[in-house]
Amino acid sequence: MEVYLVRHTDTVCEKGVCYGQSDVGILKPYDVIFEVIQKQLPEDAILYSSPLQRCVLLANYIKENSVITSINEDSRLLEMNFGDWEMKNWDVIPPNDFTPWMNDFVNVRVPNGESFTDLHDRVFDFMENELLKNSSKPVIIVAHAGVIRSVLCRITNLPLKDAFQNKVDFGAVIKIEL
Repeated sequence: MEVYLVRHTDTVCEKGVCYGQSDVGILKPYDVIFEVIQKQLPEDAILYSSPLQRCVLLANYIKENSVITSINEDSRLLEMNFGDWEMKNWDVIPPNDFTPWMNDFVNVRVPNGESFTDLHDRVFDFMENELLKNSSKPVIIVAHAGVIRSVLCRITNLPLKDAFQNKVDFGAVIKIEL
């Protein structure tokens, strides 16, 4: 099965702001980059999206410019929940919280948030219980860097601690086979 992993475009957040599951907008104008993304995708596919507006805007554009008739929003495709750190600048996070997480982001949960393992578990649940039941058409998933890195770790057997070896730029389209 062909799967197209699509990362949302650049957000309105200043560089250095932790925005995980915060529902932030994307930089305008975005039609030109959306068109570039669209050209890399199949005309007919099953379309999934994170429910956050930075993904849904792109998913709507994809749907409206193809023969795709619906968007399946799925909360398992949300970015990592950064809990108490949401919308804070990374450099103001207390070192007593930040250092243990930086040393083991795979297993250490952000205060009132998730670890990368938590994100990976819900993404794997999506893959096993939703994605793999739809093998008749290509699949497009509009999501976030953490989600895409999680999928790439899973299919390549890359340890989660090495997830950042997978470069996932804003607006990236990564085609995989499952």
